[in-house]
Amino acid sequence: MPIRIYKKTSAGRRNASVNMHVEVTKKTPEKSLLAPKVKTGGRNFSGKITSRGIGGGVKQMYRMIDFKRRDRDGIEGKIIGIEYDPNRSCHIALVLYTDGVKRYHLAPAGVKDGMVIVSSSTGPVEPSVGNCMRLRDIPTGLDVHCVEILPGGGGQMCRSAGSYAKLSNKEGDYATLVLPSGEVRRVPLESRATIGQVGNGDHRLRQLGKAGLSRLMGIRPITRGVAKSHHAHPLGGGSGRSKGNRPPCGPTGVHAKGGNTRNPRKASGKMIIRRRVSKRYGQKH
Repeated sequence: MPIRIYKKTSAGRRNASVNMHVEVTKKTPEKSLLAPKVKTGGRNFSGKITSRGIGGGVKQMYRMIDFKRRDRDGIEGKIIGIEYDPNRSCHIALVLYTDGVKRYHLAPAGVKDGMVIVSSSTGPVEPSVGNCMRLRDIPTGLDVHCVEILPGGGGQMCRSAGSYAKLSNKEGDYATLVLPSGEVRRVPLESRATIGQVGNGDHRLRQLGKAGLSRLMGIRPITRGVAKSHHAHPLGGGSGRSKGNRPPCGPTGVHAKGGNTRNPRKASGKMIIRRRVSKRYGQKH
């Protein structure tokens, strides 16, 4: 059972559950692929808080993930372990290539120790789970993840646990992808993607249950806007409690629910065929 429900022995255990990580087969990370991770506490170089709600948390080492895999073309790699990564929601796979090089890749759903994966840029290879190739060589209708937005830029889309994009069709020099948010966008056919769905799909089913686990993750409490003073938040101020009489927003006035957050002048906006729709308010972003 991937998600285990705790017994109701206390208030913190009453609504808590834990992910058993049954797919994990290797407990210790590869030291040659680790890098130190410095915590900022949400502060910039001058010590001012630029991201609220960040602070504390347990110490972590960053696992260097190979999102490009371009220097591994034509070299077979064998999965020698599935590991837990504290820096992301999905699991990672430690791959040993035939030339002795070890790399970390995102672990797709269904991969196991001993499986062989390969990357290709010159021609089609078998479209099996874990193989990385150009969208030009991937049959339409398959699920892909870790998709490059531009050729050579490395996988940037569909990297979280359980996510995938559907390769719907190819036309001209572009492929059309249906993303998990419902957005439909075009991507160059020379961009690479990995076959399959990202693993650890049960990640979203876990309930922390108590505030202490959020603090271990580096998440600090955030004060409600209506509880602040008028100069600290647009919703603050007033004598006694007040509703605010305006849509929920952040300290800078940016709408928190249903507001547009994407830069309309972003260059990649012309590649979007259909924008995602907010489930709450039905507004396009």
